[in-house]
Amino acid sequence: MTTWYHSWRAAIRIARRDAWRSKGRSFLVLAMIALPILGVSAADLTVRSAELSTEQSLERRIGAADARLSDPGMGGVPILQAPDGNNYAPVEEDDDKPYPEGRTDIAKVLPAGAKTLTDTTGFAKLRTTHGLLSTEIRELKAADPMARGIMPVVSGRLPQKSDEVAATTHFLESSGLKVGSKLTARGFDRAYTIVGAYELPDQLDSDQVNALPGALIRPLTEALESAGLPGPSAGTTLLVTVPGGFTWNKVQEANTKGVTVFSRAVALNPPADSDVPLFQKEGWSNYEESTAAKAAALAAVGTVVGLAMLEICLLAGPAFAVGARRSRRQLGLVGANGGDRRHIRAIVLAGGLVIGVAAAVVGTLLGLVLTFALQPVLEDYLGQRFGSFDVRPLELLGIALLAVLTGLLAAIVPAITSSRQSVLASLTGRRGVRRSSRVLPVIGLVAVALGASIALYGSTMTDQFAVVAGGSALAELGVVALTPALVGLFGRTGRLLPLSPRLALRDAVRNRGRTAPAVAAVLAAVAGTVAVATYAASDDRQRRAEYEAQLPHGAVSVMMDEAGGRDVPGVRATVQKLLPVDMRADVDRIAVGKRNCSMYEPREGCGRYEVIVPKAHECPLWAVDPAKPDEDPAEKFSKAERRKLAEDWRCQHTGGHGVATDAGLLVADAKLLTVLGIDDPAAERALAAGRVVSFDKRNVNARGSVDIRLITDTEAADRAMEQGKEVPGEIKSLPVHQVTGTPETYGVKLVVPPAAARQAGLGTVPIGAYYSTGEMPTSEQRQKLDAELDRTGADVSLHIEEGYISENSIVMLALTVFAGLITIGAAGIATGLAQADAEADLKTLAAVGAPPRVRRTLSGFQCGVVAAMGVVLGSAAGVLPAVGLRLTEKRQQMGWYQQALDNGWGGAGELPYVPIVVPWETLATLLVAVPVGAALLAALVTRSRGALARREAT
Repeated sequence: MTTWYHSWRAAIRIARRDAWRSKGRSFLVLAMIALPILGVSAADLTVRSAELSTEQSLERRIGAADARLSDPGMGGVPILQAPDGNNYAPVEEDDDKPYPEGRTDIAKVLPAGAKTLTDTTGFAKLRTTHGLLSTEIRELKAADPMARGIMPVVSGRLPQKSDEVAATTHFLESSGLKVGSKLTARGFDRAYTIVGAYELPDQLDSDQVNALPGALIRPLTEALESAGLPGPSAGTTLLVTVPGGFTWNKVQEANTKGVTVFSRAVALNPPADSDVPLFQKEGWSNYEESTAAKAAALAAVGTVVGLAMLEICLLAGPAFAVGARRSRRQLGLVGANGGDRRHIRAIVLAGGLVIGVAAAVVGTLLGLVLTFALQPVLEDYLGQRFGSFDVRPLELLGIALLAVLTGLLAAIVPAITSSRQSVLASLTGRRGVRRSSRVLPVIGLVAVALGASIALYGSTMTDQFAVVAGGSALAELGVVALTPALVGLFGRTGRLLPLSPRLALRDAVRNRGRTAPAVAAVLAAVAGTVAVATYAASDDRQRRAEYEAQLPHGAVSVMMDEAGGRDVPGVRATVQKLLPVDMRADVDRIAVGKRNCSMYEPREGCGRYEVIVPKAHECPLWAVDPAKPDEDPAEKFSKAERRKLAEDWRCQHTGGHGVATDAGLLVADAKLLTVLGIDDPAAERALAAGRVVSFDKRNVNARGSVDIRLITDTEAADRAMEQGKEVPGEIKSLPVHQVTGTPETYGVKLVVPPAAARQAGLGTVPIGAYYSTGEMPTSEQRQKLDAELDRTGADVSLHIEEGYISENSIVMLALTVFAGLITIGAAGIATGLAQADAEADLKTLAAVGAPPRVRRTLSGFQCGVVAAMGVVLGSAAGVLPAVGLRLTEKRQQMGWYQQALDNGWGGAGELPYVPIVVPWETLATLLVAVPVGAALLAALVTRSRGALARREAT
């Protein structure tokens, strides 16, 4: 008795034999299915291997310790913390009191019997073979069993003496040093011997040096401070082992003394959210990804996978049709010997099953092998070591089943088509003519109308990109369903074409069963390409319009805010030596307190200054009422008043944006105006006369001067600001010249001449320089300058104004190449199928004396016709989603703009500019170059002469 098992077994054997006989076609389809499977399986292996178990994560963070105790910097007040210790807050928060800050002794919370290990970190500049390198210094006795797993040794050993250090492998690569080399720090003559190399498994790209506690950071700090330089800002935590572990109750007890704890016991057995007091506070909760967000992410992944499978099916389907057409006599013999339609379908579907299984096996195995072989490369790219090579069979099986499903889906249409042919037509080679389905175009038309309506609604009535994307995807699927009908419409243009292309077009229209899938595959690829290209071109135009230059074109700035400007003169000279400089303008900044203080570093003995804006010049939307310092000043105005005030000169941002300066104030002479392109003789005379030049009239008071408050006690100033009181500090008043008009100053608001700063008793330190150039610095000059600046080891901010630089060309080229490859592949498959159908006609042409080039010409035009139809339809379909997304963006940005005006945020700027740009160059390449290239390639690879044979009577 014949069962389904026996029939499918025979079908699979026949399919396997046919696949082996047609190795080229089988390999093509296998590669199309296996490559995505390879990528997905490799990605799954990489993600799963990079995920760490709780035990592995604990070993890397705290070694064998039970907990790590840290000082959150809240002065020891009681706090509440999350179980992982990353989030915390004071128990009592009073808006009328300043936020708690300060240091506390973390050792005071240690339970009885606790063993500790100090872990101190800081940053310093260490001397390398290339110059100086900013490096993290870590003082941890890593050889202690408590620290096992934190710093795995790669070579050598860990330090055992006070003059020994170990370094990360990345530091040794970056510095050019090796195990056995001597290491010194800038400003510290003592040499240390590198005795080993280690790595941080979670930070493979970290530059770190390890020393014994007290061996490096403290003597380095003493040496730097004795030289008047800031030392490394060090922080210390404690690794702790406690009998019985550091439970959640012990963590909460430590919190009462202002210390945060990362505990092994809590990480392995975290408390419920209801048992975490921090999560019960208003505004705090255990933020996790919501179910809706997970569902949205799953839907997005499913959509991408579905579209990818559709594209593969559209490409592979004609290839299976080629095999079925060439095997039609064999299929006819099956029918002649008692096989029915289901057996014919089974044989063709078995072809998809065989290729799908082979692709699943090949793709999965290659994914496994490549991921394992490239594990070091992947770890370096991710910046962390794998926890283990984690193979999850069920996930890989699910990925492999996608390949099998894709193969079966690609073979469905050829299987149904082959089963409908009569036995006589199959045995004699006759091609029956079937009318196209009338239902499919109707479904496609409805899908196009519905998808376009959804996309239009999403772009004009909502701010949801997902609505536009969903509608566009539905419309594109509708166009795919309409493809057979659209191919028929293309046939009406045949009378306008010469003989060879007319024959190719007629053949394509008459055989829509093989033409439509190939055209649909090209359509889908080109539509995606055109959509992305249109969006990218539009976004590039918008970025170009919104770009704000930081300097005049070709100008250069160099800024350096550290060590009291000690290295600034050398950096200034280096830039001038290596670049084609016309003029150099040196700039300083006002320094309050110690000279070695940076602009924004809150260190002891460091102060700050502020430019006092007269009350009459303050923007009402920003002016805080001293009696109500916590209230938003804009709340007392209506929406109409806020909109009107937004146009007030006091609420406008002027001068543009430039390189980072200290509140827009620079100490410089008239050369700075020349470099910035400001032609104002009156301003130059004012600077020469020792008067401050102002570009923002809000800073100028009624006396014609500018007031600068010098704040030496920053804590008192902060308290005064929180209480709405006047900030204490000495006020310096300097005569000022207000520039008329609104010149482009690139962020500079006040220029104080050096003489005026000295006369007012203002301390200044060098910060950098501005340069004008005779020509744009070349890439070689820039590289030499970067190398010289790297050798200084200083934190130098260098900017060369090159104008807006578009990165769109690379994106466009990649998209065009992608669409071109898909087009040529799909058109080539359709051409192969057409040649299989037209073999008898070609033999007849050859027999009656047709030139050999006829075969090449016809093949080229057949390929070109399919490519042209797909490109034209895809170009038209791809514009819709891009336009919809841009309109949605415009609506969203207009909403933000109106909200800014309504809320009185002021300075909302110009109306949002969201253009829609059609990438005509990309479209021209797709519409002309790709079909012509496909036609030429098909003509070149087609043999001029086929095997001459007797044509069978039909």
